[in-house]
Amino acid sequence: MNPMRTLRSAGTYAFLGVMAFLSVFPFLWMAFGATNPTTDIVKGKVGFGDALSANAAAFFTQVNVPVVFWNSLKIAILQTLITLLVSSMAGYGFEIFRSRNKERIYNAILLTLMVPFAALMIPLFMMMGKAGLINTHVAVLLPFVGSAFIIFYFRQNTKSFPHELRDAARVDGLKEWQIFFLIYIPVMRSTYAAAFIIIFMTAWNNYLWPLIVLQSNEMKTITLVISSLGSAYYPDYGVVMVGTVIATVPTLFVFFAMQRQFVEGMIGSVK
Repeated sequence: MNPMRTLRSAGTYAFLGVMAFLSVFPFLWMAFGATNPTTDIVKGKVGFGDALSANAAAFFTQVNVPVVFWNSLKIAILQTLITLLVSSMAGYGFEIFRSRNKERIYNAILLTLMVPFAALMIPLFMMMGKAGLINTHVAVLLPFVGSAFIIFYFRQNTKSFPHELRDAARVDGLKEWQIFFLIYIPVMRSTYAAAFIIIFMTAWNNYLWPLIVLQSNEMKTITLVISSLGSAYYPDYGVVMVGTVIATVPTLFVFFAMQRQFVEGMIGSVK
């Protein structure tokens, strides 16, 4: 066996091992923290403790978990489904149809990716206030329905969509909306799965905009509640870690349930 090749392989696996450890360690630290009291967490204890039941009891006592969990789930699911529909239709239209100003409009949409959200917060807040949507979940998801990145993502993946299928469907008498819903969506299901994960995780973890527009406790999401627990004068980090574990479970479930489709969608797989 070639010694240099063996050394190179060992270096590669060592590097990948270090990167994997750095990626997984925050989750391990979160799990360790959920089982330890605040004093041990502050000391930097790495290992499981015996305070899980006390931390969990304190968290469920301080937080109305069903309400905040339902708020986050409702916002994430609605935002994901509506954004998927609107942005995929836009990406499909930009790639399939031809018009004189199509590229100008598309480029203008892409330019919005360069605008920081901090510059949009005040105008958005004023718009939601005039529409009477402050302290509603509609105000949380409405600004993100037309996602420039998801539109770009669907347009790029639509380039691999077999146009022969669309032409054959037109010959069979299908209208454009029927082609989109009955042919395009099933064929591009891997792309939809990848976009679903991206949008769901973004909506679930969204913090800044909900912090601005959601003003009552019964409307807040689990992300805001965990943040408020961590910003207390004497934060109980064990309780915060329990909340973080609970908040992480849905995103982990969605990702692992759709992992294969996510990989296929990201590499542009079409079936």
